[in-house]
Amino acid sequence: MTPQEIEALFTRDGGEFLFARWSRPIVPIVFGVEDQTLETVKGAFEAVVTLANHKMAETDPELGANCMVFFFRDWAELLEVPDLDRLVPELAPLVERLTEMGANQYRTFRFEDDGAIKAAFVFLRMDDEMSKVPAETLALSQVVQIMLLWSDLAFRERSPLAVAGETTILRPDIADVIRAAYDPVLPTAAQDASHALRIFARMGAAQ
Repeated sequence: MTPQEIEALFTRDGGEFLFARWSRPIVPIVFGVEDQTLETVKGAFEAVVTLANHKMAETDPELGANCMVFFFRDWAELLEVPDLDRLVPELAPLVERLTEMGANQYRTFRFEDDGAIKAAFVFLRMDDEMSKVPAETLALSQVVQIMLLWSDLAFRERSPLAVAGETTILRPDIADVIRAAYDPVLPTAAQDASHALRIFARMGAAQ
């Protein structure tokens, strides 16, 4: 992967370069699934966090859980979740907009004072299209997309996953980016495109 390709992964639709990773351990909680799917989602978190050489924890001292994943059938169900409107600002207008769009997924983040990711919220509306996706594929895709603050364009044309035989895996080039981005020598957040060069250098150093 070239520095230009890495830069594109974090350059938003408006041309702004914006990179962030987690600094605190990730504490996920999943709503709306059976135990079997819960184990699948947990396994995806463990795999990607291990890849990044980051950490998970049982609880976050400030937030309790800092990564919430919601599975549901209708966007309106979110309005019934207690206190969710305190965690996700402008929840009602957001639900209205996503309903009008016919969206089946949405991710939003909160940030530390230094710009690192503080919390993430993943919303998955299980429509017919989403329900056809194997749980392992869906879980891995979503975890990958909250590990870093990717551009809104990063995976619009190509998934972060690939098929190897009968197994769906994380694309090796995306795995390399995640691993390098969590290198302790790099800052947890950056707004200068030169950060892509630093990620590229760490990718080279790891090989």
